[in-house]
Amino acid sequence: MQPEAGRRLPLILPPGQAIIGNMGSAGVIPCSEGVPSVVILIRKRHLAYGLLLCCFVAGLSAVLWHGNAAFTAAFAPEAPPALTVVVDAGHGGEDGGAVAGDGTVESGLNLAIARRVRDLLTFAGVPTAVTREGEAAIYDPGSATLREKKVSDLHNRVELVNAIPGAVLLSIHQNSLPSSPSTQGAQVFWNRQAGAESLAASIQEALNTAVNAGHEKKAAQVPSSVYLMKEITAPGVLVECGFLSNAGETERLKDPAYQTRLAAAIASGLLTGLTT
Repeated sequence: MQPEAGRRLPLILPPGQAIIGNMGSAGVIPCSEGVPSVVILIRKRHLAYGLLLCCFVAGLSAVLWHGNAAFTAAFAPEAPPALTVVVDAGHGGEDGGAVAGDGTVESGLNLAIARRVRDLLTFAGVPTAVTREGEAAIYDPGSATLREKKVSDLHNRVELVNAIPGAVLLSIHQNSLPSSPSTQGAQVFWNRQAGAESLAASIQEALNTAVNAGHEKKAAQVPSSVYLMKEITAPGVLVECGFLSNAGETERLKDPAYQTRLAAAIASGLLTGLTT
């Protein structure tokens, strides 16, 4: 049965839902021959999520559109890239690196965080390369002993970085200091190549804000004993993401959400450092 012309009927909405449609003056929905014009019911919380998503996309688009050369590269593939960030997941294969008290091995954490950093930089339009794609190290097939494999792996990483024009090395590691199990926090180190110190300082600032609250650290020059950082001819930074000797920090480092938080801070600090 159609309502009489000019008659107003109440519209009862289920709890938690809102109207998306053609609402006339005084809150009246216009009708044509007794049939309401377009009316869509949507849960209010879904509407809020949708609005937040639209705001995020709009903000990201503005950053990408008005951003720096690193961001703009995504929209100008015909232009030769000025740099390539080589994301290095430290250790790998038989060389697991540091080991936490619960048996957590450094190399797996390095790879998980490095992949996230690589994905974020790629999304931002920054050309990237990696030293290892999976769990295995990159030593030569003829390497037999663990020492030979580690030496070969490091040599190959140096050659890989030095062969890429405009390379910037970003090496991901975990720290350990069993003599001080309360020590925690992420710290960045730089090599002696031009531009590395400012990059490290920028990444350190981002990490202090994101994950080091109450345990802020200063970026420092990497010890000369770190072969990879010493032998490459490109600017390089090494990020020690946390201490596996600290049980609480180890638990955080194993959390995928925390790994993403670390990666976002590292990528943000790197992009800032590359453009200032």
